[in-house]
Amino acid sequence: MKLLILLVVVAVATARPDEKYSSRYDDFDVDQLKENPRLMNAYILCFLGEGKCTPEGNEINTWIPEAVNNTCKNCSDKQKVLVAKMIKTMMDDHAEGWEKLKNKYDPENVHEDELKQFIGEHLP
Repeated sequence: MKLLILLVVVAVATARPDEKYSSRYDDFDVDQLKENPRLMNAYILCFLGEGKCTPEGNEINTWIPEAVNNTCKNCSDKQKVLVAKMIKTMMDDHAEGWEKLKNKYDPENVHEDELKQFIGEHLP
């Protein structure tokens, strides 16, 4: 948990407003998570700081706070679609895990409407 907080703080502190995230995981297949609930649950535990993370999970984990708090401002267009898809999959198929993540990153539901709009803008 402390490592997650440290990673988020470092990412925020070192990111310049116009700097985009690394494109290393831009081709991550979110659809495989939808088809494999066990794998998705492992990622949710990773994002909550309650389980081990893959390198992809660690990278995506750094995007979640920003996606929730300022609609992924430093994400590329491709990353915005990736994040929107992942969040939508969690909302639709893993509601309990999504609620825990939402409570972690937006406990007062301040960004709920913005997040729904973000998802609507980046998914067909």
